[in-house]
Amino acid sequence: MSQTKLPDSAQETFVEASLKLGGKTEEEARKTGAMDRADEQLESFFETRYQTTASPIHRAVWDREFPLDLFLPSPPPAPSAACAKTMAESLAIVRRRIADGTLLDERGKIYPEAFAELGKAGYWGMLVEPESGGHGAPISVFMPFLMQMTTVFPTLAGLASVHGCVGAVDPLHGMGTPDQKRRFLTKLATGERISGFALTEPGAGSDLTALKTRAVLDGDDYIVNGEKLFITNAIPGRIVALVCMIDNRPEVLLVDLPEEDEHFQLVRYGLYALKHSYNNGLRFKDFRVPKENLLRPKFGNGLTVAYHGLNRGRVAVCANAAGGMRVMLANLLPWAHYRHTYGEAIERRELVRRRIGRLAGLVVACDAVTEWCSWLLDQGYRGELECTIAKIFGSESQKEAAIEFLMKTHGGRSFLHGHIFGDNAHEYFAPCIYEGEGEMLGMAFFKSLVKQHGKRFFEPIGRALAQLGVRQPSLANPSHLRGLAPAMVPYGKWLARERFGGKSCPPLPPLPERLAEHARFAIRGLQGAAREISAAMRKHQLALADRQCRMSDLSARVQNMATMLVTALSAGRQPDEMIRAAGDIACQDLRRKLTGERPTDGYFRAVTTLGAKIAEGGFAPIAGIAAADILMPYTNPEGK
Repeated sequence: MSQTKLPDSAQETFVEASLKLGGKTEEEARKTGAMDRADEQLESFFETRYQTTASPIHRAVWDREFPLDLFLPSPPPAPSAACAKTMAESLAIVRRRIADGTLLDERGKIYPEAFAELGKAGYWGMLVEPESGGHGAPISVFMPFLMQMTTVFPTLAGLASVHGCVGAVDPLHGMGTPDQKRRFLTKLATGERISGFALTEPGAGSDLTALKTRAVLDGDDYIVNGEKLFITNAIPGRIVALVCMIDNRPEVLLVDLPEEDEHFQLVRYGLYALKHSYNNGLRFKDFRVPKENLLRPKFGNGLTVAYHGLNRGRVAVCANAAGGMRVMLANLLPWAHYRHTYGEAIERRELVRRRIGRLAGLVVACDAVTEWCSWLLDQGYRGELECTIAKIFGSESQKEAAIEFLMKTHGGRSFLHGHIFGDNAHEYFAPCIYEGEGEMLGMAFFKSLVKQHGKRFFEPIGRALAQLGVRQPSLANPSHLRGLAPAMVPYGKWLARERFGGKSCPPLPPLPERLAEHARFAIRGLQGAAREISAAMRKHQLALADRQCRMSDLSARVQNMATMLVTALSAGRQPDEMIRAAGDIACQDLRRKLTGERPTDGYFRAVTTLGAKIAEGGFAPIAGIAAADILMPYTNPEGK
């Protein structure tokens, strides 16, 4: 029998070799391996104690001791006086311009003068280091500010996230040379230049290895040819971090976008989302970029640079969702009070009260996840798994809230011009694909979560199978048993410890009993996830890469348990009873997703009671958020 030889290249990743053994094409294995290597190289930017295998989620699933302290973020630091001044002035500028009609031009785009005024206030320098003219704000300060800006004008919050998290600011901080920082960061801090990130192409989205844009060194310049698509902040006078192929490696060039000419053109298209910003394609033809604009990371290449800032952007998606849902709730309540059916305000109907209570729960949960991830990033963690949870939970929650709570309660008026749903529906849904489409990102989450376990136990078994030349061994075959035993014994010991060793729940901080029970449930679930995940790896073996539905389901379960734990711990530490009650509702909703149980009468009483209290006023998270005028008012039975 011919043997299946496991490739032994030192540059070949476990994932790449596994795909080859699983019968994938050479190209698919190579491309997947390239992305896997970029991920591993990015790990090298972080101290070992802050890498993915030391992260809260990874340890919660695979370690014997549960790392509860990593799910209990410290309160965010107070912003510096200058930073606090910038935040207050920026919010005031936007509110004033909205009031006097000077924020948007006749095309619905933000006036350049508004960008400039915000720049003078320091808005664009929130994340730029102080030596370059910015505030160097901690992430745990920046994200709540983004949430606030979202409640005033969401587009500007999104542009600040693009600029500071995934645009040129983050890669310059982490990978720029002193000369590059000197030339670019001061301009980025003042808003003289606002930045974007140019990665997506017409044929390259999730598959980042399909990039076609190329740059060739010619003297002191790189000559760029290719096209980018769906690039925010992409107009002349701005800077993009351009991902392109150089010598068959993805690299990043910092590009000052000039006025259009024969070498550079904007590709314009109609786009429903991001309608107040400039989102365009970029077409380069023999376009010259100085060679000193090439970012040279200490480890890896352009994919490493691309991955580096995404986690900040993913937390920003959750922060923006928390702000957006606050606005939804603030606008839902006046309508629920105004709208009467059968002689009674709909705020007194159980279904509407349930919507209010569940929406409040999503706000509290998004706040908790945003605070947790921001704290981890400030501590120095890479945060890959945790920030993925933030992105997926935040974007999916906002989508659900927009459809199930806001639209359904407002009925036909939701689709009127001027209604927050009708005017912003695409803005509510588009985040589901920002920073990685949710389900694709969930599978990447799963791959990162299982990688070490696969290397530790399944890679040796795979090598043993390759040496035997079989894919489906028979333990009744003595030669199979002898060949596999050395590789299988360590896994057998691990499995025995998981089954019979037991894991204890760590002592919880003081919490209301209902929230404490949610926390204990989530901890037990995370502790038991290792066996469930390993069983799937054992069952499907090398074919697991093709079992996308199973991977997605396992990934979602871990994400929901983590969100439930963080929400219970965060809400339980709040003095506000309504916030604690909203956290309980969010946890109950997450628990039913995990168990498949039906809602109890007790749940219905809890959620509708909360909804009634919020309708009466006093829900702190929406304090100060003004509701829009009711459109097409009518005379209700109370004569109003």
